[in-house]
Amino acid sequence: MKVSAYRKEFDREGFSCGSDELDFYLKRHLSQDIRRNAAACFILHEAGELEVLGYCTLSAFSVRLEGLPETERKTLPRYPQVPLTLLGRLAISRGFQGKGLGQLLLLDALNRARQNRAVIASWAVVVNAITEEARSFYLRYGFEMLLENDFRLFLPMKRIGKLFE
Repeated sequence: MKVSAYRKEFDREGFSCGSDELDFYLKRHLSQDIRRNAAACFILHEAGELEVLGYCTLSAFSVRLEGLPETERKTLPRYPQVPLTLLGRLAISRGFQGKGLGQLLLLDALNRARQNRAVIASWAVVVNAITEEARSFYLRYGFEMLLENDFRLFLPMKRIGKLFE
């Protein structure tokens, strides 16, 4: 398995993960988000193959300092907004679900975010889980809930760094 930056050659049309929203985004909106610099996309595929087995998107994001738990706020500067990396979407094709590929893609995204923080500061990675199942997935990897929304979760870079030590 390999994770590569999105290229037009990848076969998006055959992708189906079970979520109409995530399927539609990949097939119809991804290209315009990339052109408009709204998201970077990474494709999970077999080496040398163009079939999309999974994908994720990353982009810059921020939250209000007050939206973080008090224990986290204590360690941050008192700016109104905290810079984050948004893991906007993460999906695995139906035929490949349950094989650990979601973990592989998540860890790749977290590592990319960690490596890029030296160029663009980011205190944490944040996700917006769209289902209870997705929320449970992220909670298993140490994500915590933001105060404003039980389905918006974050994982500080400090903890992400420990995953790759």
